[in-house]
Amino acid sequence: MTHYAVMGDPISHSKSPQIHSLFAQQTGDDLHYDKLQISVDDFAAEVAGFFGRGGSGLNITVPHKEAAFALADHRSSRASTARAANTLGRKPDGSIWADNTDGVGLVRDLTRNYQLPLSDQHVLMLGAGGAARGVLAELINCAPASITVMNRTQSRAEALRDDLAKYGLVHVRAINKRGGPLYDLVINGTSTGLQNEGLQLDSALFAESFVAYDMMYAAYDTPFMKWAQAAGAQQVLDGLGMLVEQAAESFTLWHGVRPETAGVAASLRNGL
Repeated sequence: MTHYAVMGDPISHSKSPQIHSLFAQQTGDDLHYDKLQISVDDFAAEVAGFFGRGGSGLNITVPHKEAAFALADHRSSRASTARAANTLGRKPDGSIWADNTDGVGLVRDLTRNYQLPLSDQHVLMLGAGGAARGVLAELINCAPASITVMNRTQSRAEALRDDLAKYGLVHVRAINKRGGPLYDLVINGTSTGLQNEGLQLDSALFAESFVAYDMMYAAYDTPFMKWAQAAGAQQVLDGLGMLVEQAAESFTLWHGVRPETAGVAASLRNGL
């Protein structure tokens, strides 16, 4: 039996054990998957202890993604772009590798599960923190017509744009400034949506049939989703599919086989 876990603080809400257990049922893998609440001060020691005891892989969630990236011996280009890791594994020589599967999780959910085009679309990203940083390079790779970052603190958006310049052009737009493209897709990468964020978005910024996607998910509509419905979005989607798809990418990195995700996502949706 192989051993895996997710580390975070808090961690009680995590769906990762359920997701990976369902994946393992598909592939016939014999694995045990824990969720471990680990403090910031204890994180590095706990990671070392987990792998020292023969653990095979870790998923990492808030607030440890940056620390996971920093402690790894080998970092993927995706992790390096995000400056954060949500997946750790151990090489045969005992060294630790790090990857970030958030971006591919988002893109696969949009393009495979919802059949939404990204090429030639005008995309607006709300937020300039870790969630946005973790997915923007993957979005750039999909060749949209444009990608724009809008953030309450514009200087943070500008810093993110500059960091990603080698991957492609990212625009920064002041909140509700007129004169740019009409957006086909708006993605919420903030932690609280439109609630208490100062992002009272003008619906005139969006194309008539725009799609709204919240990287968060819950049993109820988030404040961002409620705004999008009121603003006339053609589709309003949450991040549950992204959660499952990024987990599937982690599973593939560890096991060399990609699990089916639709049934797993449906099972989680029914359990919310």
